[in-house]
Amino acid sequence: MTPYFKSRVLARAPRISRAALRKSLAVKTPLALSPLALSLSLALTSLVTLTGTPAFAQSAAPAAKTTATPNRQLPEVTITGNPLGTTDLIAPAEAYAGDALLLRAQSTLGETLDGTPGVSSSYFGPNASRPIIRGQEGDRIRILQNSGASVDASGLSHDHAVPADPISMERIEVLRGPGALLYGGSAVGGVVNVIDNRIAREPQFDNTGGVSGKLHLGLSTGSQERTGAVLLETGTERFALHVDAFDRRSGDVVVPVALDCSKPGAPTRANAICNSSATSRGGAVGAAVFFDQGRIGASLSTYQSNYGTVAEDEVTINMRSDRATVELDLDALPGPFKSLKARITRSDYQHTEFEGAEAGTVFKNAGNDLRLVAQHVDLGPVQGVVGLQLEDTRFSADGEEAFAPYSRTQQSAVFALEELPTAWGRLSLGLRLESVDVESMGNPLVDRFVPGKRSFSPASYALGGLWNVAPGWKLTAHLASSERAPKDYELFADGPHIATHAYEVGDSALGLERSSNLDVGVKWKQGAHSFGVSGFVNQYDNYLSLESTGSRDSESDLPVYAYTQVKARFQGLEASGNVRLLDGAQSLDLGLRADLVRADNASTGQPLPRIAPVRLGASLAWAQGPWSAKLDANHVMAQERVPVGDTSTGSATLLNASLSYHQTLQSANLLWFAKLDNLSDTLAYSASSILTQTAPGKSPLPGRSLKLGVQVKF
Repeated sequence: MTPYFKSRVLARAPRISRAALRKSLAVKTPLALSPLALSLSLALTSLVTLTGTPAFAQSAAPAAKTTATPNRQLPEVTITGNPLGTTDLIAPAEAYAGDALLLRAQSTLGETLDGTPGVSSSYFGPNASRPIIRGQEGDRIRILQNSGASVDASGLSHDHAVPADPISMERIEVLRGPGALLYGGSAVGGVVNVIDNRIAREPQFDNTGGVSGKLHLGLSTGSQERTGAVLLETGTERFALHVDAFDRRSGDVVVPVALDCSKPGAPTRANAICNSSATSRGGAVGAAVFFDQGRIGASLSTYQSNYGTVAEDEVTINMRSDRATVELDLDALPGPFKSLKARITRSDYQHTEFEGAEAGTVFKNAGNDLRLVAQHVDLGPVQGVVGLQLEDTRFSADGEEAFAPYSRTQQSAVFALEELPTAWGRLSLGLRLESVDVESMGNPLVDRFVPGKRSFSPASYALGGLWNVAPGWKLTAHLASSERAPKDYELFADGPHIATHAYEVGDSALGLERSSNLDVGVKWKQGAHSFGVSGFVNQYDNYLSLESTGSRDSESDLPVYAYTQVKARFQGLEASGNVRLLDGAQSLDLGLRADLVRADNASTGQPLPRIAPVRLGASLAWAQGPWSAKLDANHVMAQERVPVGDTSTGSATLLNASLSYHQTLQSANLLWFAKLDNLSDTLAYSASSILTQTAPGKSPLPGRSLKLGVQVKF
């Protein structure tokens, strides 16, 4: 993919953001068998016909798609939570792409984003890690793939990995706070959107056609990791075809302390995390057809992973996730709407937990997701979008660790976002109304699960504003009221959960989780210099918390924890800035960042568990010609604000360094890079990892590791 194409895609992406992803090349249940998929396929065909879309085979493409030159540089625009394509978001957001994403990428999504202001990691070892945003985790953080729902089991348990590998991602966007309202109650803490180009958003070539691609190779000493990925794209101004594949293999991860493994065939290196090896692979095919008023496209993809769970020395998880996606964009429509975007995804997820060679519990989650977003004609100065989202998922767990019953969750939602540009800035108003049905269907093999059904009607509202105070200065504020329906396991769980080392019990009488959220920030930018700080307060009237009952289960001898609604309060600060120290033939930038979160159970007066401590960071980034280098320091303070009975964590300073070199060979651009993580080999533990409490000492953060790699683009 050429640099020009990337820039152009990102610039237009908010106008055409969509989901592109996965269903395996050997689909178990054909998409055609899904009633939702079939109905949308017919709807898409009807829309094309009813709107009078010109034939796909027209000879001339729109001027906007043919007059740009490869040297044209357009500003990157955040896709997530930004359907109107504005350049400045009211809600705080971060994005990583290109070299920045490549040089911070780890084996999991959570570790890749860890260290972003306001973002920490659940760190269940090196193989399973979800992002934690502002102290909130699990199903309060919505993980999307190309703005579409990601159907998996990672929110159910800390040892369940997100079925996405950073090596296959083009861009990751993080939206913090109440600006995530458009994506539902499960996004009350924030949104992480994984973006790729499996369904092309724009033509890459003119009518003569062409081929582009990317090759990635990497080696790492810390886990003896070997990574490889290849991407090929071809097409003309009328169609695009995409194919990609990746493979990652790693051994047990080296740490700065000797560990004792009880499993047979323990690591040959004593200072390695027990049972932390992993293999993952995947791939996708996608195609898009472009016409004068938009595009239509589809993709099939698969992701497979086999990894150790680290909490238990002999337990591994074999995971597979398959996805199929269809997307339609229509622009310049007559009538009340300017444009329409439609996306439907069918996902099939399954993983089996093995103890040695013996298969144990099998988790399955399958679902359909339909999202329609239409931008209406301007109402005077007011611009806005309205949308519809439908989700239908079925979950099952069979085996000794099936702590939640078979269930079905059906969600429907309508939402709207309206913006009013003013002479001094911008005002926004958003709302989302949902209908959620959660049904427990019991389990034919487990008598303790009781069938039942609950229905909820969450409603969420947000008011935001951006004020251009002075040249280079912007002030933002966001006020929101959010409601979240309890998840199936929060309502109906009843069984031993090894990842939390507890016997978990749900409560079918739980009500909606309600929160009031305030976010205020200020930003300044002048050339390469920049600074931003934001503060937030999230007040919950009935926060859903897993609380100890003080008793133990008679059969498993595990402590019994029950989902209970309590009053809770989250508050904190995030700050980041950049100072250009040298500017000329060579540049030198000083980056600074800091964040803190304070979270309390107001009903008990105790701190909430697994909250990251105060974190401070600084970096020096140097560049001259094709060379660039970076030295990064992250200081994590001790976390002693923990609930009674929990283990506190000490402070630590981790140093990282990187060096890269850009090389051009005929039509290929090469990026050679070297990364040195934790170069001082410091021993540290994660305060936001449940392993620190349930398996103390078993899973410290990785030790010193050198990674070498090359990325070739042509």
